[in-house]
Amino acid sequence: MDHVFALIDCENFYVSCERVFDPSLRGRPVAVLSNNDGCVIARSEEVKEAGVPMGAPLFKWREELDEIEAEILSSNYTLYGDMSRRVHSIIEEEALALERYSIDEAFARFPGLSRDNLSRVADRLRRRIRRHIGIPVRVGVGPTKTLAKVADLNGKARKRAGWGQGTYVCPDEPKREELLKRVSVGDIWGIGSAYEKTLQEKGVASAAGFRALPGPWIRSEMTVVGLRTAWELRGRSCLDLELVRPDRKTMVRSRSFGERVETKANLREALAKHAQRAAEKLREEGLVAKGIKVFITTKRFGDPPHYSNGVAGALPEHTARASAFAKASRRLLEPIYRSGHGYKKAGVCLYDIRPSRPHQESLFGQGRKEDEDLMEAVDQINRKHGKGAIGLAAAGLPEGKGHLEREWTMKRQRRSPLYTTRWDELPVAQSS
Repeated sequence: MDHVFALIDCENFYVSCERVFDPSLRGRPVAVLSNNDGCVIARSEEVKEAGVPMGAPLFKWREELDEIEAEILSSNYTLYGDMSRRVHSIIEEEALALERYSIDEAFARFPGLSRDNLSRVADRLRRRIRRHIGIPVRVGVGPTKTLAKVADLNGKARKRAGWGQGTYVCPDEPKREELLKRVSVGDIWGIGSAYEKTLQEKGVASAAGFRALPGPWIRSEMTVVGLRTAWELRGRSCLDLELVRPDRKTMVRSRSFGERVETKANLREALAKHAQRAAEKLREEGLVAKGIKVFITTKRFGDPPHYSNGVAGALPEHTARASAFAKASRRLLEPIYRSGHGYKKAGVCLYDIRPSRPHQESLFGQGRKEDEDLMEAVDQINRKHGKGAIGLAAAGLPEGKGHLEREWTMKRQRRSPLYTTRWDELPVAQSS
């Protein structure tokens, strides 16, 4: 075998990011909340051991969290995104190829070395990420992506039992069969709850039992996707790294408001902010869009009146200019806005997306070079001085230190500083 796959999984990622810059949180129960400080979306091991489930509403579990003296933090996505980028950059230096699977996971391709040598490579990568970034990771290695996932699960279990540091290389047969017997079908990557129920009704409880099923039955009951999963568990690689991002069809930017929004002026500002962020993402990915849809909605629950609506429109030409989308969002809001409602969410959806070049020039398009230069200057300033350092006036002042929170911004009363992306929130070291 000329190569193998590795899954690099950051442990309790949001909590680990917070602990990097606040050592006082190490060894203490820590919970990170979702948008508007609603539910628990990241838990330290101490919080997990206390029985607090993922997605637990804060108002229901506040007493249990207080009992264990948990530190409760608002989500800090800017920090987490930057730390994820740093972790991925180190993996990229060590691996033959990298697939950024999620903010806290990545698949990598390594040479097909002996199991002992792969163990050393995996542990070296784990130690390097911990030393340079401060994030604890697990590394599971296998001949297929699905078996790399299985190896990661086993590395996680072994670490909790005190048998290792979280790295594990999938063994050859027959030891692999013994490993798969310990993996329940519900823990197999790609097997959802519906298929888990189907397999259990057939008497299949483990990954070993699943991969032993006849191929025709798997395909008829679980489609070709299920059959590929079985092949992967048998050691036949069917899923390669996704090195090229699939063509994007749409781009949505929306956020629930911290408080109900009633005025048209505040909705305009919120939509302009979403339009600005969507345009930034377009430029980051080298794309342009021509279509935009604006939507607004009240809270679905609670006292009426309830109201939701949206409307779409087209720009004269494909663009990635924030001002063009913000202007369009302002125009599209007019026919759907209804006074007397307390709106809880708004957003924009960009569509008709394609690469920025090559594209057909518009007969009436003027000043494109000047617009591109302006957007590049804005992006450079934000990269240098921190995200949101400069933006559209229509989107209001950037969030951050010294700026008043608006009713349409997220509730993040417990957010830690943006340690790595804002000059005015850099960590301060003091000596006595």
